[in-house]
Amino acid sequence: MKATVHVSQLPDNPYILLTPGPLSTSKKVKAAMLRDWCTWDQDYNQLVQSIRSRLVHMASSDPEAYTTVLMQGSGTFCVEAVIGSVIPRNGKILIMTNGAYGKRIAQMAEVLGIYAIVLDAGETSPVSVKQLDEILKVDTSITHVAVVHVETTTGMINPVAEVAQVSKKYGKTVIVDAMSSFGGVPLDVAELGIDYLISSANKCIQGVPGFGFIIARREALHSCKGIARSLSLDLYDQWETMEQGNGKWRYTSPTHTVRAFDQALTELDDEGGVTQRFNRFTLNQRTLVEGMEKLGFKTLLSTDLQSPIITSFLYPDSPVFSFDEFYARIKQEGFVIYPGKITAAATFRIGNIGDVHLADIQRLLQGVEKQLFWKTTKNN
Repeated sequence: MKATVHVSQLPDNPYILLTPGPLSTSKKVKAAMLRDWCTWDQDYNQLVQSIRSRLVHMASSDPEAYTTVLMQGSGTFCVEAVIGSVIPRNGKILIMTNGAYGKRIAQMAEVLGIYAIVLDAGETSPVSVKQLDEILKVDTSITHVAVVHVETTTGMINPVAEVAQVSKKYGKTVIVDAMSSFGGVPLDVAELGIDYLISSANKCIQGVPGFGFIIARREALHSCKGIARSLSLDLYDQWETMEQGNGKWRYTSPTHTVRAFDQALTELDDEGGVTQRFNRFTLNQRTLVEGMEKLGFKTLLSTDLQSPIITSFLYPDSPVFSFDEFYARIKQEGFVIYPGKITAAATFRIGNIGDVHLADIQRLLQGVEKQLFWKTTKNN
């Protein structure tokens, strides 16, 4: 006789992940993975179809004009699936970068042999809409424009609405990497004219790693048949199979992750939707920054450039500060933070997305205050 495992019986995590993903998930999301599913079973495929529909309605005020494609792998797999599947052999993409993830798109284009122009704003400035306009005005051969919405390299939020508006003025296809923003920052792909929006299960929707998804404008996607430069990452073929197979994936799907994501979507609805989750993330981030500033830390970015997803803090001005030691001490307090990722300054990052609430941020700040070892002559 099989024993039933209840949610209350699941062990607590030894620490909270204050990272941009994977992130801390609820016990119900974890518990959803305790059941096995068959990829051919109708119940499972109906679940996939439900997820696809819910994502479209979350993303677009015109859901009939859009569709969802689920893709195995990390968010990067999904970005590469788009870059490699929607740009024709004679196409040309302009990639706006101001961090590691914009640069990763440029790497994809280079590896795939796609003609690309990279418009790099550096690491601490938003992408330049003015420069975009100037380039598109002159170079009519550009067919696609790609931008990262929230660049978690620093925590910067980029002006996606303005990028899309200028791109559409010149008739370009718009690709948005919304990996760390979709589900946590309100955005309407139909209103902005975004053709492809890419995100992942283990970000703001608070699922677990295993797959990502693309919200695609149907008219744009229909023109992509036969373009893909990869078999596994063929976006059109994946979509066509899901459409014709009523939720069937081409190759083995991450069934447990999909089921967890379905539960995560339900929890997002229960919280009040994207707007309420945005409000929680925003309160978390503001509380974090105010508390860290009181303890003597400074943020890398100014408030007007900062997203509510993750925050970069400068190292304290102390010769004895060690991030590795700080990290270990904060982990002992029950939190895992993130190292920095830029070359312009020594930083570390603290995220506040996932199943993280105000009380957790307040407890973190208490832990940080206890661990200001470089401010004392004797370590705690």
